[in-house]
Amino acid sequence: MFKRMMKRKGKPAWNRDKLVGQKPPLKVKEIWAIRVRLQMTERWRDLALFNLAIDSKLRACDLVKLRVQDVCHATRVMPRAMILQQKTNRPVQFEITEQTRAAISHWIRERRPATSVYLFPSRVHATGHLSTRQYSRLLAGWLTEIDLDPGIYGTHSLRRTKASLIYRRTKNLRAVQLLLGHTKLESTVRYLGIEVDDALELAEQTEV
Repeated sequence: MFKRMMKRKGKPAWNRDKLVGQKPPLKVKEIWAIRVRLQMTERWRDLALFNLAIDSKLRACDLVKLRVQDVCHATRVMPRAMILQQKTNRPVQFEITEQTRAAISHWIRERRPATSVYLFPSRVHATGHLSTRQYSRLLAGWLTEIDLDPGIYGTHSLRRTKASLIYRRTKNLRAVQLLLGHTKLESTVRYLGIEVDDALELAEQTEV
């Protein structure tokens, strides 16, 4: 027992040398920098994954498990979709913008999958989906390519990005709550950190 405790005590913490806490959203110019890079290098899977992560505002665990039939009707990518969230077991709807639909269509044409197959399949396991860990690694690569520190951002950055933009442009907190699939408004407030942002914005507008 003592030896086991000593071994555990000497094990490095999982968050050693990592920044913990809320991951910041991406800025619009950073979104486009990644998009353009993925388009230029013809990484259609990555482009579809990145665009859909921004649009859907889904948690990583829900995003990687999307099936083709979740976003497509026959051969057409739908402008809206609905899934059941793994964490809350509640449905959430999301929009799929034109550029995201185009990226998904390109990726599907390249793969020619059956409608029941995962939209982003694993390249390791023949019948599985992309893992959240691999999704995180892909994101780290995209960020590095545009000279952003992947230690500062995470997959929640993509979930938070469009929600933060919508709130800043509309101040409609209820709409953001629905889009994120939160059960409580307080959760959305904490998630976006908007109380701090709003307070700073007021302070910046006040001259003494």
